[in-house]
Amino acid sequence: MYKKLFFVSLLFASFFKSQTTTVTNVISQAVFYDGYAATVSAPVPNGLIRLNNARYTRKLTDAEMDSFKAKIAMRVTIGALCDNYDRLGEVFLALVPKNQATYTINDANVKRIEAGRYITPFMNMNRSPMEVPYTYDVSNLYSIFHDATLRSTYDIYMELDVFGVPYAANNEVPGCSGRNDVFTGTLTFFSTDTGATATDYNTIAPILSYNRLNNYNSTDTAGETVRIVNFNLPDPVTNARFFVISTPHGANSGGEEYIRRQNYTYVDDVQVLTYTPGGISCEPYRVYNTQGNGIYGATPKTLAEWTSWNNWCPGNAVPIRGFSLANMTAGNHTLKHTIPTAVFNQQQGDVYLSVYMQGKSNATLNVKDIKTIDVSIYPNPTPDFVTIKSETAVASVTVFSMDGKKLSETYRENKVDLSGYSTGVYFLNIVLKDGTAFKHKIIKK
Repeated sequence: MYKKLFFVSLLFASFFKSQTTTVTNVISQAVFYDGYAATVSAPVPNGLIRLNNARYTRKLTDAEMDSFKAKIAMRVTIGALCDNYDRLGEVFLALVPKNQATYTINDANVKRIEAGRYITPFMNMNRSPMEVPYTYDVSNLYSIFHDATLRSTYDIYMELDVFGVPYAANNEVPGCSGRNDVFTGTLTFFSTDTGATATDYNTIAPILSYNRLNNYNSTDTAGETVRIVNFNLPDPVTNARFFVISTPHGANSGGEEYIRRQNYTYVDDVQVLTYTPGGISCEPYRVYNTQGNGIYGATPKTLAEWTSWNNWCPGNAVPIRGFSLANMTAGNHTLKHTIPTAVFNQQQGDVYLSVYMQGKSNATLNVKDIKTIDVSIYPNPTPDFVTIKSETAVASVTVFSMDGKKLSETYRENKVDLSGYSTGVYFLNIVLKDGTAFKHKIIKK
């Protein structure tokens, strides 16, 4: 196992081993504290801002951004202190209004994209290895770092987040009694021009940033939550590339962490991405899980055992998924994300979803009129009626057959009667009073 991990590290090192490689250390060995506690007053490393116990931020200098080359690798290193459980961590790129001396984590003027997400292993700080590395290809960020217009409007910060709590370790890990420090964190970039072509995006649209999706805070029907985001593009966009990060959570019995479910993403009613989280072996990350736990157990598991249930691996980076659209018109667009079989058993758990877009247009930053709506459409399948529940009232619902034939249309009603239709698949074209429009597939039993 150690040989395999050494080979991966060696491969990474050799890939960037060059006199033309630039190394940018953004955050080094910052100490994170109990995420539930009041923000500590411990000294902050030079150049950093502590936004809360779980997140540090630092502004990139012009010289640092100018030095980034075409191929960029982002390395996060998390060190063990007094949290011995698996936790979520993220890296965000934050766009802060130019020359604003500081900001808070809830500053409405700050725009964020999530650049990477990771899951910490179960770590005992007294056992080696005491650090875990995560590496991401973020070459697409080259265009952001080098965009002169964007940099004239915003200062660009990098945020490193890891939410930990020390309560179990206080009792279970020698040396952790009474302590509230949970992890150390380091954020470093490596960049090179070797064998790479710089991206030339000149527009960015932060659409969702670590957005919490469930079906009990916003809607109350198991399995039918739909996350809808309206966003406006002031100018047409070509070569639009979307980046998607999501992880399901809920460690209760039957929780979303342990059941693999298919995710669907649509843009303007066109299905653009389908995926099921997980599907890999977690054995390569066992070495970092130095604290006994119920995920890895005492003996190795087969690939079939891992892929039968796991959505992610403690100790691994979360994959960055995506899709591309050749052309997008100026004006309003709708992104819809749905997990039709999600249950959120016992009203617990969440899916954390981030989406941003890059492309080419005449506008540098497209963040106009972004609005998030949750709509519940149930039951599905149905023997008769379909109910549409939304904070925004329903303006109209049109029923279409699979071959596109219009069958009925109702106004200002949130119920649709399908009792007279034959068994099969139908499409609802739903328009809300704020103008949001989208299609949804319904199965008539």
